[in-house]
Amino acid sequence: MKKALVTGGSGDIGAAICRHLAVENIEVLVHANKNSQRAEELCAAIKSAGGQARSLLFDVTDAEQCRETLTAEAEISPIQILVNNAGIHADAPMAGMSLEQWREVIEVSLHGFYNVTQPLLLPMMATRWGRIINLSSVAGVMGNRGQTNYAAAKAALHGASKSLALELASRGVTVNVVAPGVIAGKMTDEIFSKDAIKSLVPMKRAGQAEEVAALVGFLASDNAAYISGQIIGINGAMA
Repeated sequence: MKKALVTGGSGDIGAAICRHLAVENIEVLVHANKNSQRAEELCAAIKSAGGQARSLLFDVTDAEQCRETLTAEAEISPIQILVNNAGIHADAPMAGMSLEQWREVIEVSLHGFYNVTQPLLLPMMATRWGRIINLSSVAGVMGNRGQTNYAAAKAALHGASKSLALELASRGVTVNVVAPGVIAGKMTDEIFSKDAIKSLVPMKRAGQAEEVAALVGFLASDNAAYISGQIIGINGAMA
């Protein structure tokens, strides 16, 4: 049985990804930092449905904690599927954006990618099979007002993913980016009205977390072995 780590696994999209992977007979490590209770509840739901899941608690911005936690986990068995989904927003026009707002988004979305991914690479490479899927955003492709910090972090993640894909291509490890647009969930529901979504999205609706999870699940499968270094949008034809 392969083992997957999903960072930010207690959020709407992360939880959908965890559930989807568990159905595919993959042991899922549900990462959380502040939402440990939600992670435990998700693990319980996955187990009750016949899957295997455990919670894993650490701060993706703490490099030493990441290394210690993930090295210990990889010694039990290699993590062969990694979904870097953890991310935060601290939106503001750049003219009014504080240095803290700039840095905290970069710390989670970009530095967190390094902190989590780097310790897992050698154990994953040794198995000659691996899948790294990084969650980005349409903002990293198109930009978005009030999100220079978030767009910068995600656009940097695109370049890092393409470079890492080249480094790992001969080792049977793929690296891809999934860039969602407007996806239904607590955060989206608070920001976008139905009329706003119809105006923004050519398909006139928000996407579903399960649709993102299905794409991630495909990229994590054997069927996606020849897909690497790609930035794949799932945004209702926004871009």
